[in-house]
Amino acid sequence: MTAVTERQQLAYIANQAADMRVNVELETEGMTLNIGPQHPATHGTLRIIVKLDGEQVVAADPVPGYMHRGYEKLAEVRTYPQVTTLVNRIDWLGSFANEVPFILAAERLMEVEAPPRAQWIRTILFELSRIGNIALFLGDMAVQLGAVTPVFYAFRDREYVLNQIEAITGGRFHPNFDRIGGLKDDIPKGWVAETKGVLTKMRAFCDELDELLVGNEIFTARTRGVGVIPPEVGLSYGLSGANLRASGIDWDHRRDSPCGLVYDKLDWKVWTHPDGDSFARYWVRLQETREAILMLEQLLDGIPSGPIMAKVPRIIKVPAGEAYVATENPLGEMGYYVVSKGDLVPFRVKIRSASFNNISIVPWVLRGVYVPDVITILASLYFILGDIDR
Repeated sequence: MTAVTERQQLAYIANQAADMRVNVELETEGMTLNIGPQHPATHGTLRIIVKLDGEQVVAADPVPGYMHRGYEKLAEVRTYPQVTTLVNRIDWLGSFANEVPFILAAERLMEVEAPPRAQWIRTILFELSRIGNIALFLGDMAVQLGAVTPVFYAFRDREYVLNQIEAITGGRFHPNFDRIGGLKDDIPKGWVAETKGVLTKMRAFCDELDELLVGNEIFTARTRGVGVIPPEVGLSYGLSGANLRASGIDWDHRRDSPCGLVYDKLDWKVWTHPDGDSFARYWVRLQETREAILMLEQLLDGIPSGPIMAKVPRIIKVPAGEAYVATENPLGEMGYYVVSKGDLVPFRVKIRSASFNNISIVPWVLRGVYVPDVITILASLYFILGDIDR
């Protein structure tokens, strides 16, 4: 009986050794995982091809273009006033902000300046668009990490901001309100007081998200030290906005390259963070929302009287020339390079959208991370697909 047991043991050991040799021979190079093109964590129809070694990312390749709509070519067969309807839909969460740099580029070519009252109202709507845009990010990033509650707070309070945008422009998502030389309409009666009440609610919203997430040990464990982008790497990849400021780069178009808006008349601060990780990107956007509330309080108290439109021809024909204007949009730098040949329509329009440049760093920042962190990093970079596939 003992001899049989020993033979069985020897056979078992031999079988194990054979299995090990087979496993070595069958060892593969890894696995390819498709995230998208309809994965909810990509915020739209973006596809990212990820190559894995176990659960670690070896390479990541973003594949945009699934919803390309050709804004740049469409703009070349639209009159200048009609272009604002198109560009509203690039970053659909910050629509009014998309209009401003294009209108400023056309005004520069025409040597037209909007009246002071129009400039103040433009800035107000710009910052309201920023709050409405980033508020959704603040709640939605938590969903990507498994926390559902914050996004309900975000949708609830973002409605207050959209109500104010709709009250003055007539549109919640696509205002089409900016005009060469000014604005379509003036502020309705009682709008300023109502907006101040909304700002109080949004300040409370920021405090709630701060308490729910920033101090939450699970949230910080999933975001601190995850997806670190050194400042020099961020600059080399063309990052802008909060993604760059979260890596310690103190740059903001509103302060450093203002044009056509009234940020230079306000007392405000540019927020940065030295860590460059996913937590820093969240934290910077939270502080920027609070800062936008402070700016809006100043703006609402300082709106000058006067007209909202400069004298411009009824039929807009922009003189020949070229101009590039960039603004600090909610997602980062949004710029329009406009070339005119003196016609009713632009000859060429080139759009520098924030999201397209910001996802350029995806192959670098995802290399070496683990699969659960992929979603965290993508969420923290915050991109809108219309802003990529423009």
